[in-house]
Amino acid sequence: MKEILREIGMIARALDSISNIEFKEFDLTKGQYLYLVRICENPGIIQEKLAEMIKVDRTTAARAIKKLEMSGFIEKKADSHNKKIKKLYPTEKGNQVYPFIKRENDYSNSVALAGFTDEEMETIHDLLQRVRKNVEVDWEYVKKGNKRDY
Repeated sequence: MKEILREIGMIARALDSISNIEFKEFDLTKGQYLYLVRICENPGIIQEKLAEMIKVDRTTAARAIKKLEMSGFIEKKADSHNKKIKKLYPTEKGNQVYPFIKRENDYSNSVALAGFTDEEMETIHDLLQRVRKNVEVDWEYVKKGNKRDY
């Protein structure tokens, strides 16, 4: 069997490392840019949905969100109907950094997919979505405290 997940992991770690170095000038530390992008693209998202979207546990998301809030990139606002629900919004500072992060992401995509035809890119996208959906089943199962049977 080919080590596909190993390849995916190496790609993800390399791109994450590049992003962490390039976003240092904005005082965005390890992985925070992921949260900021999702909040900019989904203003008003709640923390739980954001954690699910990024595929991290609630505690990890809470730490990153708190740091982004303390750094002035995002703000929490109470829901107008239910004050217990806190929605996340980018601040002006967050909105100013977003285009740079988006440009970096677009550039990384173009570098990673250089030499691929449109059809090949579509195939890669579709296959990776299938892989993600397969993994999500186990992620949900383990997240609920279950153990996988190898």
